[in-house]
Amino acid sequence: MSDVVNAPAAPVVPEGHVAIEIDGVAMTAPKGSMIIQAADKAGIPIPRFCYHDKLSIAANCRMCLVEVEKMPKPAPACATPVMDGMKVVTRSDKALKSQRNVMEFLLVNHPLDCPICDQGGECELQDLSMGYGRSVSRFAERKRVVPDEDIGPLVATEMTRCIQCTRCVRFTAEIAGTYELGGMYRGENLQIGTYDGKPLTTELSGNVIDVCPVGALTNKVFQFKARPWELVARESLGYHDALGSNLFLHVRRGDVLRTVPRDNDSVNECWLSDRDRYSHQGLYADDRAIVPMIKLAGEWRDATWDEALARAAQILRDNGGDNLGILVHPATSNEEGALLAAMAQGLGTGNLDHRISQHDLSDAAVAAPFAMPVAELESADVIVIVGSNLRHELPLVHQRVRKAALKGAKVHVVNPVDFDVTFDVASKHLVAPSQLAATLAGPAIAEALSGASRAAIIVGALAENGVHAAAIRQAASNLAAATGARLCRVPQGANAVGLTDYGVLPTARDARDMLAQPRSGYVIYGIEPGLDFADAATANRALGAAQVVAFSHFACRSTRAVADVILPIGALPEIDATLTNLDGRQQSAVAGGKLPGQTRAGWRVLRALGGELGLPGFDFVDLAGARAAMAMRDVAPVAGSAPATGSEGLELAVSSAIYRTDGVVRRAAALQSHPLNLAPRAVVHPDDAQALGLADGTVAGFTADAGTATLPVSTSAKVARGTVWVEGGHGATAPLGAARVQAGRA
Repeated sequence: MSDVVNAPAAPVVPEGHVAIEIDGVAMTAPKGSMIIQAADKAGIPIPRFCYHDKLSIAANCRMCLVEVEKMPKPAPACATPVMDGMKVVTRSDKALKSQRNVMEFLLVNHPLDCPICDQGGECELQDLSMGYGRSVSRFAERKRVVPDEDIGPLVATEMTRCIQCTRCVRFTAEIAGTYELGGMYRGENLQIGTYDGKPLTTELSGNVIDVCPVGALTNKVFQFKARPWELVARESLGYHDALGSNLFLHVRRGDVLRTVPRDNDSVNECWLSDRDRYSHQGLYADDRAIVPMIKLAGEWRDATWDEALARAAQILRDNGGDNLGILVHPATSNEEGALLAAMAQGLGTGNLDHRISQHDLSDAAVAAPFAMPVAELESADVIVIVGSNLRHELPLVHQRVRKAALKGAKVHVVNPVDFDVTFDVASKHLVAPSQLAATLAGPAIAEALSGASRAAIIVGALAENGVHAAAIRQAASNLAAATGARLCRVPQGANAVGLTDYGVLPTARDARDMLAQPRSGYVIYGIEPGLDFADAATANRALGAAQVVAFSHFACRSTRAVADVILPIGALPEIDATLTNLDGRQQSAVAGGKLPGQTRAGWRVLRALGGELGLPGFDFVDLAGARAAMAMRDVAPVAGSAPATGSEGLELAVSSAIYRTDGVVRRAAALQSHPLNLAPRAVVHPDDAQALGLADGTVAGFTADAGTATLPVSTSAKVARGTVWVEGGHGATAPLGAARVQAGRA
């Protein structure tokens, strides 16, 4: 009988991999990968500060020193490539001594202010110092102090705590692409800062808080509000653009105090836009609707839910069928949308629509998922961006396009404005909005796409919402079909795809036509009527002359001006809901914040109103029952009337201001004081300004069919000739709802 013991079989080494051993565990790892990546995949912990799996390798903290067989000195695991037959020990005496020595040096200048540091309780330095730090410091000299600089309303600085890991520097350089942070001075005087002392301007600035392993960069809005162990994390979603970023709401006793990203590589990776991170401030605005209200003889008074529902039901009974229009905000959840569609059917009206920001629905266009999933955009070889300020419209999709460009993709832009991007552009075609379709149909763009194997055409809000939208959509569709490119039309609203799936679409009049041909009664759902409509002046005229039931988050001035009853409903962070993002991915959010006052979840209010009206399908008692009754509806919406495009004056190009996209964002104080939130203005080409006798700073009147906007003028060669560019979401620009405007001194 043999005494030989069979050794465990060596792992099979796939092609392009090498066999290594870490802490006695045999494994394989891709050639060229680092020890720390192999250890992470195997679940073997190695301490680190500067390493981050989404950033380049810096190897400047040295906390990840490990012992490698046949190497005389400890090696940094983050910067040492694996080699065939390599044996690594992460917990040997040599490795542990090296790691402890590094920790001692890191703590030499670090202030002992954990009790007052916002990072306390979730600090990587604090955690690792418990395992690798000494109980007594041998350093007796004076600690250095670094003066702080104000880098804006979103990120607080305490740079004396900085350990120079450079994660924030690499983030602004590699991910955001703005290169706003860097190292100044040398040796022990090294400081991380902005060079010029100006606020961070990237739309992704809050991510430097997440990557900072110490308390040097913290959330200024959350500062000193709570300790991490007091907070409860609730899974939720971003609802200010169509990406649907995954996030956690951090809640204390029902109040949302902070928002942080939730990892999902298929959607937002581990990042979050500032708009999604800080918008929760808007939930607590002074004009939040917290009690049902009824207007009697022109005066508003608080009401009970029974009174308000009875009044709303009476309005809907008095204005049934074709006399009723139902207008829905495109960020409304699937559950609420399905109930609104059922209510419209029960009331016999085909006037139901969520496409409230769009002028041209003459082709009956609806939102559709991206033909190329957003995660695949970064591997595209050619991308054409049409009619979009993509960086402001979809900050994290813009970041995916940047990744593609860094990998060698050619990016071509067809726009009326040369919007800022953080990547090199292969070609720019700056043309007036009326020429976007013709440019797409021309030879230049087709030639740019020829030979591409993974091409995408992204059509954005400026194209989708303009008066030439139908022609642009057709030209983009034809171009995609001819070249094999994937067509990615940006849905106009956080849940435009979901509301399309659940039939929140017209079978009679679309949003534009039911306002241009006023109805006697309306339901407006989640809408701020003064700012959310494509043509606010026409909308408010129609609503002002009708009976209006407003399901609203805010009892704002414009809602009070047109509504007869206000039913307060919860915003997405306060309700259980599902949204469908631009990939067609249905995602769930759970209630985080408590509903303020007498506010109720929208599905509850709709159920109660449906019951009051005696409509079929409203006899469920809970959300599970509502969801069980939900069914996707394949509605073929009617084609709307084509808007007038005009022939005189300057063409109007309207993009949505990054922090004026919806009612909640508009009320987030920190975002409103951000440098990207510019005052309303009209930007024209210098040649047009000269022809009109206008100059920088001149206040001019811009007259459209619906009214006149008085705006300061700015001149820029980045605007196509014959075009005036304004940002929507401002009361000052709301009167401009037409294709062209006449300009002159005010």
